[in-house]
Amino acid sequence: MSPQATGQQAPAPQAPDPQTPDPQARPQDPRTARTKARLRESLLAECAGRPLAEVSVSAVVRRAGVGRATFYLHYEDLTALAVDACADVVHAAVDALHAWQTGPSPLPPVRPPAALAQFLTGAAERAPLYRTLLFPGGGGPLGDRLHQELRARARAERAAVGAPAPELVASAVAAAFTGVLADWLHGEVPADPAALADHLWPLLLALHRAVGPR
Repeated sequence: MSPQATGQQAPAPQAPDPQTPDPQARPQDPRTARTKARLRESLLAECAGRPLAEVSVSAVVRRAGVGRATFYLHYEDLTALAVDACADVVHAAVDALHAWQTGPSPLPPVRPPAALAQFLTGAAERAPLYRTLLFPGGGGPLGDRLHQELRARARAERAAVGAPAPELVASAVAAAFTGVLADWLHGEVPADPAALADHLWPLLLALHRAVGPR
């Protein structure tokens, strides 16, 4: 989603990506990165057949091949690990909503990008895990993270082209997408991934266009 959805015809300058690493940030130790990756993979494997509430730290560290002390060196609890393990779904959601920007058109298409339905299909496959972190209405640790990243991306893009009320519209877009996604995963919005993408896309475009130049 983009501020170009407000109807501006001029191509927008490239907006800063909030996911771009800070060049001043200290790189993560490779051993730490490998350990955390094993823990994330272990948790996702454990959650493949049962909900997060039934998974234990012991099972996760045993599968990952690390000790409990190592686990607690990196994570406060399983919820913190789960949010980290699910970070990819946040990045995938943001990327899916902006997948159309790889093309030459300065305006978003009427139809949603194929990446949006693909993202929703993948989210549905891990719905039991996501439901423990993304509550109805969009709350929960995963919902908070998704809202923050979507809001940052939308705000940066609107500001980059001088679209009005970037804070307001970015908050509305992030809240709408996060809330609908959460309710859908909890069974409150009956639709298959393709149908949901078809309904969500014009809704988000409308929010971008709702606040135009005075």
